[in-house]
Amino acid sequence: MLDVSVVNVALPSMRTDLGLDAHGLQWVVNAYAIAFAGFMLLGGRAGDLYGRKRMFLVGLALFTLASLAGGLAREGWELLAARAVQGLGAAVLAPSTLTILTAAVPEGAARARAIATWTAVGAGGGAAGGLVGGLLVDGLSWRWVLLINVPVGVAVLAASVVWLAESRAGERRRLDLPGAVLVTAGLAVLAYGISQTEVAGWAAAGTVVPLAAGAVLIALFLVVEARTAAPLMPPALLRRRAVASANVAMFVCGSAMFCMWFFMTLYAQNVLGYTPLEAGLALVPSSLAVVLGSKLAPRWMRALGSGPWPCWGPRWPRPASAGSRR
Repeated sequence: MLDVSVVNVALPSMRTDLGLDAHGLQWVVNAYAIAFAGFMLLGGRAGDLYGRKRMFLVGLALFTLASLAGGLAREGWELLAARAVQGLGAAVLAPSTLTILTAAVPEGAARARAIATWTAVGAGGGAAGGLVGGLLVDGLSWRWVLLINVPVGVAVLAASVVWLAESRAGERRRLDLPGAVLVTAGLAVLAYGISQTEVAGWAAAGTVVPLAAGAVLIALFLVVEARTAAPLMPPALLRRRAVASANVAMFVCGSAMFCMWFFMTLYAQNVLGYTPLEAGLALVPSSLAVVLGSKLAPRWMRALGSGPWPCWGPRWPRPASAGSRR
């Protein structure tokens, strides 16, 4: 999660060193995030079929090698390709972490604490990316934003081989490769179309064509998921109110946060003249707010409930009707 946001502070340095333009800078972030999101469902299914430990090791090895390649990149396209492979490795790695955790910790209070820690680490990693990136860029160079993953990845790989136990789902089901390809391609083409609006405008063919193609690919993904025997995303899930509302909330929060991190770091360095470290420090209040919110939300949910929370009830009067007000 940290690698989604950690590169933001390093973007101006990357542009200077590799000659990236504004679109290239966007795709340093997009290449990772789209591959991460698009292939995560496939990564989770692969762990169920072929073993969670095995896919955890494969994903971590891929992530570590891609981090090394990105840190050593000499051309812009090399960095973008490494970031895409990094996202693919993360998509294979991330789903296995939760299933390995739940399998290793017995059900009850201990598992609840373990999952809460797992959630807080993910939220904290994404929120702390600006500060971590600033420290690395200012103290070393932008390349260490990626190279720092290499020693960590090697150490975790060695420990995982020794300590992790293998597990997999009992049923054998095939991978939904068409669904994974369609959803990832659709997201990528949509993101490209949106990035074209700055150069060509919303009405230009270079913008309208990729936007329309992306929408068609996403629609095809939904058709495939409705007809395949083992879908990555069963459409029936979205008919559940809790699942649908949670996804909408995450979409809104993610859209706001990742855009904010991208533009705030560029504004702080390019307009206000901050150093990478100062730009990272400027993001600390928002990072602390994310961590604080992630810790408080579960407690508030226990106190208030997870269902609809109207502003009337035993202690609140129901608002008067329109007729009575008149």
